[in-house]
Amino acid sequence: MKYLPLICLSALAIAAVPEQARRLHADAYVFDAHVHVINRQLHDGTDIGQPLKGGQVDLPRAKQGGVDALFFSLFIPEEYYPPRYESKQAVRLIELAREQIASNSRQIELALNARDLDRIRKSGKMAAVLDLEGGCDLDGDLMVLRAMHRLGLRVAQLPAHNWANEFADSCCAKAKWNGLNDRGRDVVREMNRLGMLINVSHASDATIEQTLAVSTDPIVCTHHGMRALNNIPRNLPDDLMKKIAAKGGLIGFHIGNEFHNRKMFDWRTAQAGKAFWDTTAIGKKEEKMTIEAIDRLVAPRFPMVGMNPPENLLMSVDDWIAVVERASSIVGEDHVILGSDWDGGPTLPKGMKDISDLPELTASMLRRGWTEQRIRKFLGENLLRVFRQVVD
Repeated sequence: MKYLPLICLSALAIAAVPEQARRLHADAYVFDAHVHVINRQLHDGTDIGQPLKGGQVDLPRAKQGGVDALFFSLFIPEEYYPPRYESKQAVRLIELAREQIASNSRQIELALNARDLDRIRKSGKMAAVLDLEGGCDLDGDLMVLRAMHRLGLRVAQLPAHNWANEFADSCCAKAKWNGLNDRGRDVVREMNRLGMLINVSHASDATIEQTLAVSTDPIVCTHHGMRALNNIPRNLPDDLMKKIAAKGGLIGFHIGNEFHNRKMFDWRTAQAGKAFWDTTAIGKKEEKMTIEAIDRLVAPRFPMVGMNPPENLLMSVDDWIAVVERASSIVGEDHVILGSDWDGGPTLPKGMKDISDLPELTASMLRRGWTEQRIRKFLGENLLRVFRQVVD
């Protein structure tokens, strides 16, 4: 069976959240900047509107988690790049996303701008903003970018995930351009013109610096961590965080232990024999494969969930909120947001299992003395503000 009824464990977890936190979480606008959806559905034929076995995301669990809006993140794995299937894969994912959103229209609707977010919120449904993780075109062809925008894409990553593209360097591949080249600067300007939110997660430090110099709009790092806590290229140094904030941008905090917890990062690296971003083994074999063969190759990894380490290695929810507090002390509470990466591979904080556990974050923020206003900003109001500025 593909679907299972919702088990009572989620309800019990929510019931354990103090009443004050449950009320505040239910009333707040919860807008998650990075939630993996549709890749699983492409490969296993499931429906996001049904309670699903395993994984961390489906619409019933998102509703339990109090989600009002999410960046509906469509991921193009690196295996699709060597044979140049990335644009075809982007179209496939966008089409399936639109189909599934339409078929579950009683629960969720597509948002193309902030006015849609407001309308959908009033209807009591969730809002989906189409977001692409990875490259929709490795060459940075502006006509392809415009076509993706016409299809509904409103947020896109500049780098090609952990792979080198022809216009913007990734943090986790050998540099080709020392940041952006002329085409990359054209892509930034065109995204500004179209009203697309530029996502620099997975970008190199130089790419982020140069994007800040070119973009007339704020930029976002949808799912990141702090290099001061775990010195890996996927995390941001303090000075770059300050520069992003100074131009009105946002830093989303990844919920996985691997980003903030060095003990867990080292354990996972030892288990895998390589860092989680290492794609150097991908290349010549994939160049000769059909797209259907690549589908079969990558299908077993979806949904992507964390590992099962010894419990003493895991951060608690309070430990994770402490990371956000540290970032807030550097950039201010107006520039930090939730960017969980559900179903994108995070090893979750101790006691959390899926998106239905989001009220645990609100309970922790209250325990740690956060004001209601500060909690609301982090959960969604900061992202709504910048989305309204750029996309509306």
